[in-house]
Formats: sequence, structure tokens, C-alpha cells
Amino acid sequence: MQSASVASVNRLVWTAVLAALTAVGAHIQFPIGPVPFSLQTFFIMLCGLILGPVRGPVAVLLYIAAGVLGLPVFSKGSSGFAHLLGPTGGFLLGFVLQAAVYGLAPRRGADGQPGELPWLRGIAFGLLGSVVLFTPGVVRLTAVMNTDLARAAAVGFVPFIPSDLVKMALAIACYRHLRAKRLLPA
Repeated sequence: MQSASVASVNRLVWTAVLAALTAVGAHIQFPIGPVPFSLQTFFIMLCGLILGPVRGPVAVLLYIAAGVLGLPVFSKGSSGFAHLLGPTGGFLLGFVLQAAVYGLAPRRGADGQPGELPWLRGIAFGLLGSVVLFTPGVVRLTAVMNTDLARAAAVGFVPFIPSDLVKMALAIACYRHLRAKRLLPA
């Protein structure tokens, strides 16, 4: 059993690594169709699954804070406070909510340790996580684009459905693998 201080450092390292991987994921883009998709949301899903419903969103907030403070961590190497007010601001809020929802998916043991994640449970929480990600994103797009909800959803939601389903399955598989190898933070 790890001592409390080692476990605490382990959680801090996981938080920092997942925040950094989220930034890297924003730069890994695949131009499939008219809207490219990135690996950013894959790492946000892992933030929630691996770190839980509190620490997962903290990792995402760390990523957002880095971008707001000027580090080029957002898509296409951009940064700045304006992203919170622009067309992607709703998605940034949605990232935090998505990590929180994903954090609820793994069952926790009586000791609070990360537990098993059955596929069906992971998919159910994954779909709910997508709803909480895309809802504020599409609502913000509606306001910024001065358009209706259907048009905003056609631009900011529909093209991402297939790739998010694939990333969801990969995130669940990664969590299950890390848990089986006992590599998750305590």
C-alpha cells in the first residue's frame, strides 16, 4: 500500500500529465470530411475516467488556464482569454462537464479506489458526457453565429458524432487496460 504522500504525488503527476496530453491532443488533427477532428476530447475523456469526477475536471481546468494565460495549447496553437468568449467558449465549458461525467463512470470500491468499468456502463456515461460537452458548445455557437440551433448543431455537433464514438470506445479500453495493469492513481 502506498503512503499518503506518495499517492498524493501520484495523483498530481497524473493530473499534470493528462492536462498536458489534452494540449497535445488539440494539435493532433485528422482532416476527415469538412470538419477535422482532434484527439483533444479523447484525453478529456481519460481525465474523467482516470482521475474521477473532481480531479478530472481539475486537469481540464488546468489545460484551459494554460491556454487563457497565453500558452499555445488550444487548437491550431492558439491561446488567450478571447477563446472563452468566442465560438469555442461553450465547448471549453463542456470539456469540464464532460470530464466530470466520465469521472462518475468507473465504479469506486469501498476504499474509494478506481474500480471496474463495464462496457455498457462506460458507453452510457460516454453518451451522457457527449451531451454535456456539446450542449453548451452548440448553445454558444448559436449566439456567436447569430443562427438557429439546428444550423449550429449541424456545424458544431453532427460532424463529430462518429469520431467521438470511436474515441469513447478507445478511452474505455485504455481505462480498462490501465486498471488491469494496476497503473491508475490511488
